[in-house]
Amino acid sequence: MDTAPSASRPQPPVSAATDRPRSHRKVATAAALASAVEWYDYFVFGIAAALVLGDLYFPAGSSSAGVLAAFATFAVGFLARPLGGIVAGHLGDKRGRKPMLVLALTLMGVATTGIGLLPTYETIGIAAPILLVLLRTAQGVAVGAQWGGAMLLATEYAPEGKRGVYGSFVQLGVPIGVVTANTMFLVVGAATSDSAFAAWGWRVPFLVGLFVLGLAWYIHRHVEETPEFRAAERALTEQEKGEKSSPLRTILRGHLGTVFLAGGSFAVNTATFYILITGILDYTTRELGMKREAVLTVSLCISLTQLVLIPAAAALSDRIGRIKIYALGAVGIAVWAIPLFLLIDTGSLLWLAVATFVAGCFLSIMYGPQAALFAELFTPEMRYTGASLGYQIAAVFGGGLAPFLMVLLLEATGTSMAVSAYIIGLSVIALVSIKVLANRASSREQERS
Repeated sequence: MDTAPSASRPQPPVSAATDRPRSHRKVATAAALASAVEWYDYFVFGIAAALVLGDLYFPAGSSSAGVLAAFATFAVGFLARPLGGIVAGHLGDKRGRKPMLVLALTLMGVATTGIGLLPTYETIGIAAPILLVLLRTAQGVAVGAQWGGAMLLATEYAPEGKRGVYGSFVQLGVPIGVVTANTMFLVVGAATSDSAFAAWGWRVPFLVGLFVLGLAWYIHRHVEETPEFRAAERALTEQEKGEKSSPLRTILRGHLGTVFLAGGSFAVNTATFYILITGILDYTTRELGMKREAVLTVSLCISLTQLVLIPAAAALSDRIGRIKIYALGAVGIAVWAIPLFLLIDTGSLLWLAVATFVAGCFLSIMYGPQAALFAELFTPEMRYTGASLGYQIAAVFGGGLAPFLMVLLLEATGTSMAVSAYIIGLSVIALVSIKVLANRASSREQERS
């Protein structure tokens, strides 16, 4: 039987450390920084894939074929994310949130730096794209492992009634990562010629990944394990005296439905997000002839607005419930899918900004309460595994394939409305999943009353 805690309204944490606000803030800050640097490292690949990786590592064929190959490599990272979520989730539920987060940060730092140092196809031939795929796979494993650890460090340390807000600190890692990645490419692009950028300038944002290793060391030395995990660990220790327990086995046997519903509810968010920051960057520069720097600047500004909108949506979810806010964002994405591309197709920088700003608002409304919502779907002893799997399933079937499918749909149909239809289809899946989760939560509340 698929049972889980109620997700229709905020659930108070069982933390015994609610009288330590300084500790709460330190852990939340560390979790937010971990999320930000991980996503920065992850996003620089997406931007580079849209701008240069096709020509440098997949030179044969047309420009569209090169971009498709680069975006396929981009998608490989998403296919690896569930593996990171499964392994880190299982070990994180049994051994602790912090060790898995430190391991994920270390792996991401090594992989991202490796991409920045990787020779091109012209230098080492077929080995170049093979190594690029392997390093991108390592990035995927790392980010799949990271999200659950960072999210649980924040939410399981949250004071009563503030789990949504504290969870949003980790969610802020995404716009911070986007802003930083775009800023790095803008700065490097402005400081180099087009030929220098293609030759070596694009590597600079990847080499910043070395700083991740310093953060991993800090978290290892200065951040404590969450009180909820320690309580769950004691309970598991007693249980394991009589039988072997496995968080992954528990999820697969009794909670797989919740995992898939969580993934279905979030796929539209992650797909639309990667269409906005990666797919549209390629579409506007290659098909509409817009300037790279101008499009990157728009993306940067939109991400800055999310730094305000995400915690605002999370705070509101602490007051009126996660599901209501989450569903509102999904409806907004569906309604805006067609106007989004009608405005972008004008080729106007102003209308591009308007289109992506409104879409970014709806994404923020969904993304703000998402960490707390997913945490509340599962009990502490299986939370890392369950929440990570739900998130990474959405990443694979939403974000990982979205830029690749966008190029295919544009090539096959010749109209951006095909991409709008794709977003609307994912929105319908999200709303159905959210409705089922809400009905289950309501049924459990009635049973308890």
